[in-house]
Amino acid sequence: MNFQDTICAVATPPGVGALAIIRVSGPEAISLVDAVFKGKSLKHAEGNTIVYGHIVDGEKVVDEVLVSVFRNPRSFTGEDSLEISTHGSPFIIRYVMKLLVQKGCRPAGPGEFTQRAFLNGRLDLVQAEAVADLIAADSEAAHKTALNQLRGGFSRKLAILREDLIHFASLVELELDFGEEDVEFADRDDLKALILNLQDQIRPLIQSFESGNAIKEGFPVAIIGAPNAGKSTLLNALLNEDRAIVTDIAGTTRDIIEDTLIIDGIKFRFIDTAGIRETEDLIEAMGIERSKKALQDARLVLFLYDSTQGYEFLQDLQGLIREDQTLFWVRNKTDIDESSIREGEIRISARAQVGIEALKKQISQSVADLKTTDTTITNVRHFDHLTKAYSALDDVLTGLHSGITGDFLAQDIRLALHHLGEITGTISTDDLLKNIFGKFCIGK
Repeated sequence: MNFQDTICAVATPPGVGALAIIRVSGPEAISLVDAVFKGKSLKHAEGNTIVYGHIVDGEKVVDEVLVSVFRNPRSFTGEDSLEISTHGSPFIIRYVMKLLVQKGCRPAGPGEFTQRAFLNGRLDLVQAEAVADLIAADSEAAHKTALNQLRGGFSRKLAILREDLIHFASLVELELDFGEEDVEFADRDDLKALILNLQDQIRPLIQSFESGNAIKEGFPVAIIGAPNAGKSTLLNALLNEDRAIVTDIAGTTRDIIEDTLIIDGIKFRFIDTAGIRETEDLIEAMGIERSKKALQDARLVLFLYDSTQGYEFLQDLQGLIREDQTLFWVRNKTDIDESSIREGEIRISARAQVGIEALKKQISQSVADLKTTDTTITNVRHFDHLTKAYSALDDVLTGLHSGITGDFLAQDIRLALHHLGEITGTISTDDLLKNIFGKFCIGK
């Protein structure tokens, strides 16, 4: 892909709307738009200003527009850029795009504006990926997390880590130039202290991924219980819609059913599962196995039961609960059940919509203390490279302990630097960039 030409794309969603925005960026952006614009000359317009006028095709007026002018390097892409605000008619949008292409613009590829921002040093890869996360954010928590990433705190943290490690790497590399003289420029005790300190800083970043990814994708909540405990009814009550089939026939749900819900700005993925019981039905048995897997994979688990069933069989499942999971004991059908309250249980009637809001509140409060910062990891690519960098640092420590030579130490240090650099794009490949920016929408 040529990043030296001028590109254009529609930045607003397809369809009819009041307004549409067409973005143009590149070295000839201002002159190309000026060629189809009638109004104050865009060539003489100052950066960060808006100019009123018309898009024209010769003497024919196509539309009345506002053009926002951004001059390099103070633009999103770091190039001369313009945003043409037109009326949202699909005909007008197509006409303006056709004129721009005829004048010399190239239609932009997916994510090409953001990719140019990265290549021109306006963003690093972490911030570029945060742009995509910000666009995709569908909850307050996901929005806040993406915005924190975009501000660059995580990138600054990584830069400091790499800078400290590069200093020692250069000293070890210098030793290799004097291999025959048996000199040691990098003090091994200081290097060990540095590696341990780096691991102390990387470890919480790695540990933050589980919560960060859950905030981005939604906290999985498994609804577990016996057949006819009311699991599907509860899912429908939580979502306030008939998402799952509800009957009095035991074993209606044979597979997991999943849907999302935003509670207090946090996204949750509720998973209705097959009722757990002993069965010789092959299909139902497969559904029960999936229920147990959903239980193990969930961040929160609702053990649902009523007095007619008891909860003893659920106690047998407690051995599957991890320490980092939150377990709620939920008694259903309380509108027809007057039995004594079990300590710690939440009483609801899914069918009568009783206690549902209180249950939602307890679910949201269970994750409310998970504070996200600009160093919370939400991206699996970042998690993967941090984990590999941590492992490479482990190898450095092992090498120091065993007294290996500087050339082997240098290899492990370079590997750790490589993985830290790949996160922000300090080290990058064309395939990596294509994979990241190819997932962006066109116009961004």
